[in-house]
Amino acid sequence: MSDSPKKRVAILISGGGSNMVTLAKSMTGDHPARPCLVLSNVPDAGGLAKAREMGIPTAVVDHRDYKGDRPGFEAALNAALDGATPDIICLAGFMRILTEGFTGYWAGRCLNIHPSLLPKYKGLHTHQRALDAGDSEAGCSVHEVTAELDGGPILGQALVPIEQGDTADTLAARVLVQEHKLYPQVLRRFAEGDRTPILLP
Repeated sequence: MSDSPKKRVAILISGGGSNMVTLAKSMTGDHPARPCLVLSNVPDAGGLAKAREMGIPTAVVDHRDYKGDRPGFEAALNAALDGATPDIICLAGFMRILTEGFTGYWAGRCLNIHPSLLPKYKGLHTHQRALDAGDSEAGCSVHEVTAELDGGPILGQALVPIEQGDTADTLAARVLVQEHKLYPQVLRRFAEGDRTPILLP
C-alpha cells in the first residue's frame, strides 16, 4: 500500500466540521487517502478555520449566491471540486440537498454520514423522531450518495442504545461519538476499494 498513490479526499461541510476534523486526522501514516480540500456552502462555517489550521486547502461556494438556481449552485460545487481533483467526496454535515447534477457527477465516489439507522428517519430531526417512535436504539449510518435523499447503499452503521430520559440533544451527543468512530473506518475501507459494510455495536 505504501507504494500506491494516496487517494485524494474532499470534505464538504456547512458548520463546525467535527466529522471533517475526525476524518482529516485519521488520514495519516499508512492510510490510503489524504485530505485535499474542505469546501463549505457557508462562508463563515467554523470548520473552514479548523481546516486551515490543519493545513488543508479550503473553498467556499455560497448557496445564497444561487437563490433559485440549484443547477448553477451544483455546477459551481463541481467546478470547485474538480480544481482539487478528488478521488472521493465525503459529505460531513453538508446541509444542502443535492440533486442528480451533483450525485450523478460523483456517482460511486461520494459518501455521507446520517444520524439515524437508515432506512429509518431520512432527512432532518432524526433523534426526536426516534424518541417519538419509542425506539430502543438509534445510531448513525454511512452511505453512498445517490439522487435519492439518504437512500444510497449503506457502507456502515453504529448502534446507540436509547436511555431512559434521553432528549434529542443527549441522544445526538452520544450518536456523534459513534459518528466519529464509524466514518473514518468506512472511509479507510472505501479508499481501499472495499464496500463491505461495517457494523459497530
